[in-house]
Amino acid sequence: MLEPESTSRVPPAEAPSPSHQLGPQALQILQTEHWSLLAARSLVYTEAMSRTSIFVAALTGSVVALALVDPATDFGDGFVAFGLVLLPVVYFLGVATMVRLGQVNWEDARWVQGMNRIRHAYLDAAPELEPYFVTSRYDDDLGILQSSVAMHGWPPWWQVFVAVPGVVAVIDSVVAGAVVGIAAIGLDLGTAASIALGAVAFAISLGGFVTWGRRTIARGRAEFSARFPTPDA
Repeated sequence: MLEPESTSRVPPAEAPSPSHQLGPQALQILQTEHWSLLAARSLVYTEAMSRTSIFVAALTGSVVALALVDPATDFGDGFVAFGLVLLPVVYFLGVATMVRLGQVNWEDARWVQGMNRIRHAYLDAAPELEPYFVTSRYDDDLGILQSSVAMHGWPPWWQVFVAVPGVVAVIDSVVAGAVVGIAAIGLDLGTAASIALGAVAFAISLGGFVTWGRRTIARGRAEFSARFPTPDA
């Protein structure tokens, strides 16, 4: 993730002033909205896991199918043709999964931002409760991270490969390398050349996913407007 620009934060003078006059009706409305956002988070989380499971299941079935075809074809033209028909479909499914996971992550960050704003209103009404909250009351990047993944600072660079989208990107890039490697075998380029070309395809695919992910994060962060930014240390 990129460091937030100082111009993207709302100056303290422009931030809404605290209000301690929230009535019972306002609190009830905030609670209803809070539960609505929780339900929306649950839905996007379920969809993310379902999409990932579908991709992994399709990949597993494809590997099993290739293993069953191998004895009958002995890595001949039939195996190459079958692999070049099956694996590109799996790669497309992985790309579609990555795109949807990016959308789901943006939606989830939006819902977390909304809950942080509601939490800010709760603490405006009862500031003495602040020591009992473990999530953030601020709706900027750092506040969203603290509430969603319990991080008080920016994650390390390798965090992207621990998260579900990063795992899917690596696995799908392996599929891309396998497709190119099988194509090289079909062209009789030799084992060494097939492995080298597969490694190049893997690197290109993974680099494309990383570039796309960085641009998606930057575009999503640019669309966020923080009303209650985290105070500077």
